[in-house]
Parts: sequence; structure tokens; C-alpha cells
Amino acid sequence: MKQILPLVSTSKSTRRPIIRLAESVYERLRQDIFAFRLLPGDRFAENDVAERLQVSRTPVREALMRLQSEGLVRGYFRSGWEIVPIDLSRFAALYDLREMIELYAVRRIAQGIGRQHEPTPAVAILFNDIAAIWRVTPAQRERDGLTVAALDEGFHLALVAAAGNPETDSVYLQVTAHIRIMRRLDFAYGECIDTTYEEHIAVLDALEAGDTDNVETLLARHIKDSHTVVQQITIDRLEQVRTEMAQFAATAPGQRKRFG
Repeated sequence: MKQILPLVSTSKSTRRPIIRLAESVYERLRQDIFAFRLLPGDRFAENDVAERLQVSRTPVREALMRLQSEGLVRGYFRSGWEIVPIDLSRFAALYDLREMIELYAVRRIAQGIGRQHEPTPAVAILFNDIAAIWRVTPAQRERDGLTVAALDEGFHLALVAAAGNPETDSVYLQVTAHIRIMRRLDFAYGECIDTTYEEHIAVLDALEAGDTDNVETLLARHIKDSHTVVQQITIDRLEQVRTEMAQFAATAPGQRKRFG
């Protein structure tokens, strides 16, 4: 049996190992949440995680604090932690806010393009670096769902950043963090990769053409369709996991599934 790692000193010379360890714990727990190996509503203690991953509580606590900032877990004073239950009505509100911010962004971009000859650096990044990721042949498209989820997040962040409003960027970053689990579910379990490429290209084409009405229509549909699909995926995945757990309990009575 592996020995649990000792607490690591927080001095500058030894701080780096604990940061790396906390990052590893964070990635492992986040993947367990996204894959529904940890279910919404599950309660646990830091010691449970430390024992399972064979680490000390310090990196576990740092990882959990980071997950809490992303809205994936929440801590209770002297009562452990909980995987945040999925509140579909809250996600609906977040997707509405996302739509409002992105529609505002494309209007600002279109107005800016009409007023000046040279694009701002953020607009240039959107139409060059970001566009190059999506304007590829079908054979060149990325096929790993979680990689595309990260690219999709980058596309929409760049779209909002190109509007040139740092306060909007700040709010949108928070929205993005809160809906990240839904976005990853969409790409991990849905069949939206080709559709995403095609819709992103259409948005960029309409925006570069200065067709504000069309780009707003395309973007609003893109966001609404994504929300509808991911909501159904979430419901289906939760039902599947609960069915599997019920079957496990029926075939192995008296056994308690370990954390994670």
C-alpha cells in the first residue's frame, strides 16, 4: 500500500511540488465530475479524497477550493464537501446571460469594423488566429470531444474579447466557468463537432461581411441549440448512471460503493 505523501512546506523552494500535486488532484476530480463518476449531490470529506488518491490533505484542499471557484463543488464548515447538484433552471439563466453578452459583442464588433479601416488587435486575433482553427477541411477537424470543447470555449471567449469591453470580458469569464461542465458534456457525449465547425465558420463569415442581423440570428440559434442538446444529455446521463447504480446495488447487496 502506498504511503500518503506528507504535508509539503510552503516555502518558495518547495512550493512548486505541492502546486503540481494540487493540479493533478484538481484534474482528476474534475474529470470524475464531468464523467459522472462523482454524482451531483455526493457528499465527502477531504480525507476521503486524500486516501483514494494517496496524497496529503493540503493539495486536496487547494484543488477543492479551485473547483469551488468554478461552481463544481461547495464546502460546508466542518461538514465536508458536496458535488454541486445540477440546477437546470440556473444553467438556463446562465445560457440566457451568455447569449446577451455574445450578441452585444458581435454588434460592437460590427460597429467597430464599420468605423475604422484597421481592426483592433483583438479583432485581428479573432479573424486570423481563431478563424484558422475553424476554417479547415472536414478531414483536418479535431475529433476529440474534450479538445473541441476547449477550442469552442476559446472561440466564444475571443468573440467577446473582440468587442473591446474589459468589464464584459470579466463577467463572461465567470459565465464560461459556470457552464464549463455543460459545454464538456455536449462535446463528450453529443454529436456536435461538425455542426460546431460549420456554425462557427458561418458566424465568422457573416461578421466579416458586416451582416449584423444575420450574425445575430446565427449566433442566437447556435447558443440556443447547444443549450437544448446539452440539457437533454445531462438528463439522460444522470438517468443512466442512477440505473447502473441501482443495478449494482441489486447484484451486490450490502456493499457500499467507495468514494469516486
